[in-house]
Amino acid sequence: MNEAGEWFAETLYPDFQQRFKVEQVLYKGRSKFQEVVVFETRRFGRVLALDGVIQTTEADEFVYHEMLVHLPFLAHGAVRRALIIGGGDGGILEEALKHRIDKCVMVEIDGDVIDVCRKYIPSICGGAFDDHRAEVRVEDGIKYIMETKEKFDVIIVDSTDPQGPSEPLFTDEFYGTCAKRLTPRGIMVTQSGVTFMQAEEAKGTYGRLKRAFPDATFYVAQVPSYAAGFMTLGWGCKSVRPRNTSLAILQQRFAALNIKTRYYTPEVHRAALALPPYIEALKS
Repeated sequence: MNEAGEWFAETLYPDFQQRFKVEQVLYKGRSKFQEVVVFETRRFGRVLALDGVIQTTEADEFVYHEMLVHLPFLAHGAVRRALIIGGGDGGILEEALKHRIDKCVMVEIDGDVIDVCRKYIPSICGGAFDDHRAEVRVEDGIKYIMETKEKFDVIIVDSTDPQGPSEPLFTDEFYGTCAKRLTPRGIMVTQSGVTFMQAEEAKGTYGRLKRAFPDATFYVAQVPSYAAGFMTLGWGCKSVRPRNTSLAILQQRFAALNIKTRYYTPEVHRAALALPPYIEALKS
């Protein structure tokens, strides 16, 4: 894929493929860690791919980013400090900073991803990287979580699938250390793959969360460019109370936030925690 008119074929699965017709290749290069590509499409706008796998698109990024941020933030109800591991496109950071928080630390191992996204897909991050509450660190998220003494109300792991630079994030040690860095009602959420296609990834995520947290589960979101089913998001919390926050309280908190969303609502929040049986079965 080097020019307009060609097709980008995603390489995530050996026996299933989705393709995007390329209008224009905006950037193609290799960082220290992975191949980074940004291309333009008619239906999805600008698309970011890492090592041949779709990461985000202008058209549907709002689903993933809103659900990874607003669901844990509003379930908690009093987030002051948040940590993002990964998230180089800046979409998670932008959504987090819509809340009345004091500080949001973002730790991304690949600085080239940040630079490329800021230049070629600025609509996803908005002005998040310039917000005084944002502390952006280009370093290994594992090393950071092991060494920091800071405590966070929410930790969001926005990583690629368990391959390449993200593979060490899918371990008991990492999840257990995240639990230690959370405040008493703290919440950790993480992407867990498209469950219909990546059941073992989701099952592994749940096992690690269950061993690290008293309350562990999944919730779901439908992201069109993550083909073949629900995107499953992992949830781990030190308390059972945030996950059981009532619809009425969520509605009050959301109204007070006074923001516009395109996917998240308090009603969607509660519904997302109700799992289809084929996903619920992965918790057994």
